Amino acid sequence: MEDLDHKLPLVEDTNVRVLRETEASQVPDDQAGHPLAGANSIYSAILSRNEAVRDAKRLKTFMELRDKYVKKKVLFEDPLFPACDSSLFYSHQKPPMKFVWKRPSEICENPQFIVDAASRTDICQGELGDCWLLAAIACLTLNEKLLYRVIPRDQSFTENYAGIFHFQFWRYGEWIDVVVDDRIPTYNNRLVFTKSFRENEFWSALLEKAYAKLNGSYEALRGGNTLEAMEDFTGGVTEFFELSEAPKEIYKIMRKALQRGSLMGCSIDPHSFTTAKNLADVTNVHQVINYVTQVTSPSEMQSKTELGLVRGHAYSIIALEEVAKDSKMRLIRLRNPWGRVLWKGPWSANSKEWSTISIADRNNLKKQTVEESEFWMSFDDFKRNYTKLEICNLTPDTLQRDERHSWNVSVHEGRWVRGSSAGGCRNFPDTFWTNPQYHLQLYEDDDPEEPQDLCTVVVALMQKGRRVQKQLGPRFLTIGFSIYEVTIMCGCNRHLQKDFFLYNASKAKCKHYMNLREITERVRLPPGQYVVIPTTFEPHEEGQFILRVFSENRKTEEEKQFRVMYQQIAGEDMQIFANELQAITKNVLSKLHGKTMEGFSLETCRSMIALMDTDGTGKLNLQEFKHLWRKIKQWHVIFKGYDKEQTGSISSFEMRNAVNDAGLHLNKQLYDIIAMRYADKRLNIDFDSYICCFVRLEGMFRAFNAFDKDGDGLIKLNVLEWLQLTMYS
Repeated sequence: MEDLDHKLPLVEDTNVRVLRETEASQVPDDQAGHPLAGANSIYSAILSRNEAVRDAKRLKTFMELRDKYVKKKVLFEDPLFPACDSSLFYSHQKPPMKFVWKRPSEICENPQFIVDAASRTDICQGELGDCWLLAAIACLTLNEKLLYRVIPRDQSFTENYAGIFHFQFWRYGEWIDVVVDDRIPTYNNRLVFTKSFRENEFWSALLEKAYAKLNGSYEALRGGNTLEAMEDFTGGVTEFFELSEAPKEIYKIMRKALQRGSLMGCSIDPHSFTTAKNLADVTNVHQVINYVTQVTSPSEMQSKTELGLVRGHAYSIIALEEVAKDSKMRLIRLRNPWGRVLWKGPWSANSKEWSTISIADRNNLKKQTVEESEFWMSFDDFKRNYTKLEICNLTPDTLQRDERHSWNVSVHEGRWVRGSSAGGCRNFPDTFWTNPQYHLQLYEDDDPEEPQDLCTVVVALMQKGRRVQKQLGPRFLTIGFSIYEVTIMCGCNRHLQKDFFLYNASKAKCKHYMNLREITERVRLPPGQYVVIPTTFEPHEEGQFILRVFSENRKTEEEKQFRVMYQQIAGEDMQIFANELQAITKNVLSKLHGKTMEGFSLETCRSMIALMDTDGTGKLNLQEFKHLWRKIKQWHVIFKGYDKEQTGSISSFEMRNAVNDAGLHLNKQLYDIIAMRYADKRLNIDFDSYICCFVRLEGMFRAFNAFDKDGDGLIKLNVLEWLQLTMYS
């Protein structure tokens, strides 16, 4: 940067908005176990380091477990989510009533998993403040394909029954299979929590139990945002609207969302939110956050508007319709998870508005209202009465334009560490630069015919594991992100330092820092090199996150050829050994870097398989290989930045910066070890050694985290366990 002494540091405003979780009014006042049984062995822990690339093959585990218990004629009892108070509550308060865990056959005669078809009429809220979850489930039932992705159909209380059921959820970038037994909390022989209006139907109660297991306990589900569950059911992309600030075309946006299969929910805030443009606007941000997110008492939660709507309560959005009145009247249909309607305004059950429309329209609308918990209101009343709108789109396709795109997604996992990489927002210039940084290359604009060359990018930042940690006290952190343009002079692939941010403004950023699990922003930027910086609002707040960046994806002929080549080498089982991996990478490396790039050694290929192997087969399937190849390409971008003369190697001194650029922070002794282990006599590290080093570093970090269950930075292994861990790396 030229002449910095004569430039004034830039000041950027940072908006923070603190939101209240949605809870139900009927509250009487949970780390989920791994869904695989027998996951305590050393070998399972080693394989669990590869959690990020595990796919839905866990279905095999459910089938094996079920068949095992059917053969033994014994009913399954889940050791990871036992039928006791620890699965119900994480707090130490005395339970308000004595719960008895019962199987459906002990509750009623002829229990059924699903009667006829799973529908929103099967979801009635019980004595738990998880209306946000039930609102999402009700939306899920509108899309049969999505519904039976979450609730596999091959389950019943008759055929192959062994007291074991399973459900599938999208979790931080992958689909996982959660196994539960069918013991459900009851009181006086009635289900305490979610139930169906049919007394012998149990899919919704068991789905709630599986979700409770995923999050640690039933109590962990108390309070939340509908978007959180919607995303766990779909893996979609979320959008959040304050209805007081919604765009004028919000009705069109919502209508298009329903047409595209998006899930939608809404709620009324129990308290107004707080907005601060600068840190100076809030005397104590922690005080504000603690006040707004504290648990509201049941009496407060039961407060209603004059027209009967419940504050702090989540509703599902089922449909939008237009009817002919004096002019076109826009209506919206909503559902209350409580199973009853409290709406007393226009278009309520017996209001005069029904007499003002045609008999055909009247019959059509009332026919759509399939249960007592659903009701209609005018769209204008909806905007006046509700404060939040939540939409989960199945793809990042914008709801404000008609065209559809295919998308490429890059996924990055990271963490904010106190004193190291938790730098806070741009309000804290001394530490902001220490936050994790992720490089983004935009190659071509969306529409060559537009006068401006712009690329559409959707950035979604999600914090991990906060609901599971509710028992330890932390709620969702207030998070956001900024995007900066970088040039070769800035060091495209290096960790940008403090001075860069003092004298360069961001090119895009989230509108508000918010205490949601995920915030999403759609931006349009010119082609070029960028860096995305995810942060907490304040520095020194620790947490894990996943960053998804969606950009235009045009399938190239090269990609098709790559898949054909993989199939030819892998054979019918579509799995590859180390020598086959060596052959594939040799063919594609030359296209990635040029003729100077040699193929990988057999030993490096073995290390790659150990890093990505999720089932202990010593082979990679296509999905595992794709994940590996994404990693190699990310590391190659860093390597290429230091190999400016394209010699195929970098110096051991540059390796220190490369490791840091990849987000791995080591001490001096480890950098010395890397130089001794991987550098040649000229102190250069070739690409093969470079990748081998990164593969082993990441594998060891993952393995350590898999063993460090309590997150205290310490693990205990005996000598045989240590040998098993280090030998398969």
